[in-house]
Amino acid sequence: MTAKITIIQEDITRLSVDAIVNAANNSLLGGGGVDGAIHRAAGPELKAECSKLKGCRTGDAKITQGYNLPAKHVIHTVGPRWYGGGHGEAQLLASCYKECLARAGENGIRSIAFPAVSCGVYGYPLQAGCQIAMQTVAEEIGHYEDIRKVIFCAFSEEVYHAFVNAMQSLQLH
Repeated sequence: MTAKITIIQEDITRLSVDAIVNAANNSLLGGGGVDGAIHRAAGPELKAECSKLKGCRTGDAKITQGYNLPAKHVIHTVGPRWYGGGHGEAQLLASCYKECLARAGENGIRSIAFPAVSCGVYGYPLQAGCQIAMQTVAEEIGHYEDIRKVIFCAFSEEVYHAFVNAMQSLQLH
């Protein structure tokens, strides 16, 4: 693996990286949690650009400029809502991380920061969600030589520990 994977506890809107990932809703026009925080920090230009993208399907990802954020780009992905695990949620969540890496690869992104997609208001179980995130990125990152740094950015101590546990279970530390 050429990219270095790290875990931090920080506000993702403050990171100076090439791209941060937004756990968006299907409209891409802002919402609660990390989505709302990113839209507020980026300014109204982000919403204006997102309105031209005509939304995003669950499991897919689209890229925009970062505007007033320290990050140059925002990669918006729509994670699945948790309905008990029998509705393809794990595959859709893995697809979010794969598609974000694909958008990063297509746009020369060298550093990218992910939140715990779907693990907030969408109700995905935290440890399982972080495990899918870590495993998917670890498996896929080798396809993208330009990506040198992957950050899993936890807003809370609980999410930070879930990412650490996921990394340790894959023996990536």
